[in-house]
Amino acid sequence: MRRRRKIPLTVDDIMTTPPLVVSPDESVVDVAKKMLEHGYGSALVIEDDKLIGIVTERDLLYALSEGEEGVKLKASDVMTEDPISVKAKTDIMEAIKIMKDANVRHLPVVDDKGRPVGVVAFRDILESLLLLLHLFYC
Repeated sequence: MRRRRKIPLTVDDIMTTPPLVVSPDESVVDVAKKMLEHGYGSALVIEDDKLIGIVTERDLLYALSEGEEGVKLKASDVMTEDPISVKAKTDIMEAIKIMKDANVRHLPVVDDKGRPVGVVAFRDILESLLLLLHLFYC
């Protein structure tokens, strides 16, 4: 009988911190510029220190593909409202399951008061797992 090994990683081991945060009234053009400038794949939309949404590269692509009309949109127009989030001590395998079940690639990481502390992206998880495989087998 094979025994499964638990991957001893939690979200806080690999999350991007600090997260890129924007206001709901920020234009999609400004959000896109900030994401490009800082190399982020998503921006957390914050109001009164609380997470109210997330804007991803895909959201911006759809908005900006609308041409003139898309350029007029705000973060609140394109964000995913009330995104699924995780705590920093969430196990990586649980984060993968959440992403798979919800069909998302970015998970905001929040503290006990719902304030954003980071973001974990599917890419972060993949890079970490590849590093572990390399260390384990090489």
